[in-house]
Amino acid sequence: MELAETYACVPSTERGRGILISGDPKSDTILYTNGRSVVILDLNNPLKVSIYGEHAYPATVARYSPNGEWIASGDVSGTVRIWGAHNDHVLKKEFKVLAGRIDDLQWSADGMRIVASGDGKGKSLVRAFMWDSGSNVGEFDGHSRRVLSCAIKPTRPFRIVTCGEDFLVNFYEGPPFKFKLSSREHSNFVNCVRYAPDGSKFITVSSDKKGIIYDGKTCEKLGELSSDDGHKGSIYAVSWSPDGSQVLTVSADKSAKVWEISDNGNGTLKTTLNCPGSSGGVDDMLVGCLWQNDHIVTVSLGGTISIFSASDLDKSPFQFSGHMKNISSLSVLKGNADYILSGSYDGLICKWMLGRGFCGKLQRTQNSQIKYFAAHEEEIVTSGFDNKISRISYNDDQCTNEESIDIGNQPKDLSLAPLSPDLLLVTFESGVVFLRGEKVVSTISLGFTVTALAVTPDGTEAIIGGQDGKLHLYSINGDSLTEEAVLEKHRGAISVIRYSPDLSMFASADLNREAVVWDRASREVKLKNMLYHSARVNCLAWSPNSTMVATGSLDTCVIVYDVDKPASTRMTIKGAHLGGVYGLGFADDSHVVSSGEDACIRVWSLTPQ
Repeated sequence: MELAETYACVPSTERGRGILISGDPKSDTILYTNGRSVVILDLNNPLKVSIYGEHAYPATVARYSPNGEWIASGDVSGTVRIWGAHNDHVLKKEFKVLAGRIDDLQWSADGMRIVASGDGKGKSLVRAFMWDSGSNVGEFDGHSRRVLSCAIKPTRPFRIVTCGEDFLVNFYEGPPFKFKLSSREHSNFVNCVRYAPDGSKFITVSSDKKGIIYDGKTCEKLGELSSDDGHKGSIYAVSWSPDGSQVLTVSADKSAKVWEISDNGNGTLKTTLNCPGSSGGVDDMLVGCLWQNDHIVTVSLGGTISIFSASDLDKSPFQFSGHMKNISSLSVLKGNADYILSGSYDGLICKWMLGRGFCGKLQRTQNSQIKYFAAHEEEIVTSGFDNKISRISYNDDQCTNEESIDIGNQPKDLSLAPLSPDLLLVTFESGVVFLRGEKVVSTISLGFTVTALAVTPDGTEAIIGGQDGKLHLYSINGDSLTEEAVLEKHRGAISVIRYSPDLSMFASADLNREAVVWDRASREVKLKNMLYHSARVNCLAWSPNSTMVATGSLDTCVIVYDVDKPASTRMTIKGAHLGGVYGLGFADDSHVVSSGEDACIRVWSLTPQ
């Protein structure tokens, strides 16, 4: 099996904080972080994605070395890892740099030193060290609170500038670096500092809505960004153009601005970039930016990445987005073209197309959390962490009406019967609820602890799995259930049940890492010994031709079995998703789609063995 496509997660963002994305000095590749992943994304082809997942804690920032061969990334525990930018991302070194979270790090122009800044938890807030030995190159005093950003002068003589939550901009000379002076021009958090490519100037931007330009060698204030057309909110990030004549700023006022910087250090507004398709909500606040060769990249609080062309700023940007949190479920739907709907627990539903990637977020009227999710052509059903079920009708990416139904219990699993319109079964701790349309028509107590559910498309039969590992088969008559059989094989609580598309079989899986394929007519086990996961099975999917079944597990693997061959002839994808696989589907008979804890979606091609 080989990876055909990756639809990347978007950068992790946080209200009231900027994020620092960075670029490769030799290509159009950018780096950003989400959870424990460092994402390497090609701006010319956003489907070309590589992900590094070796951090033990959530990663916060990553930077390419000046020669483009190495990447240094920091995480919330204060650790910096230095690893290869290509192929297998081999680890070069790991250093414990700060006592708390690392907010920014920067390489020196000769690639020998790294400076990192962040939260010191009472110890040092900034450290500069040799990249190969980790030995300190200087003392950094002068800050009293978290240091949000740092920069190294890219030309000799080297200088380091730091800025942070104590409103200070501190200037250090070296190496070995020592404190020279402190500037108090800002009256609020100083969010980002960046040197111009030629080292002659640097700029700091702050939550006081100001940008100030200093001399790169002496730290003398030269000028400011003009306040006439300035930002009306906190400025979170700044990036210089490659020739050092312009800067890009992004702000909480939802706009990005490009400024011309004159030789005497004053900035005049050149243009304001507006991102189309904005709803005006807080999710449109811009928190990160990067000027990468001819690309101008902005990132919003909601995770939308907009790529403008620097040579043609009036051209509307290429935009894409995705999930920021664990994708708990996905459905592959057949329409005019096959597409994928995915839901993450923060309530976001995204639409994806094979070969194209991101196709839009579904605009919902109520943004409730999503725990379970079922979809077919014109309806999506979700349940959250309250007692409510949402039935969403949608047409051409628009959710036309969303009904919330209170079923009186916390939903455990839900299943639609597409051929029996309006019928929806929802299980709860001890029973099952029948819904027709927006009405609860019956609530049936079953006398055992319920964990999973599947219903045939015509709504005549249901299989309900229990905490005891038994499968209960019921026939559905009107709004009642009649128990037909109880199947015993599993040794753990049932986690998922799915009918095959031709309805001749069904498959079930449990928390004890086992899956079983059953023959529906004889109710006998058809494929056994599917015991190749090392943790609980979270999800299961059938191929459209009913010859293959795929399982996804907490152990990060996806395993595909052929139902007519022994289980030992399986195909395994190891490490499909960092943190576990939670959603699974077949796009067609030769492509599996998976999603997981890392907020990414991957398409795998099943090449003939």
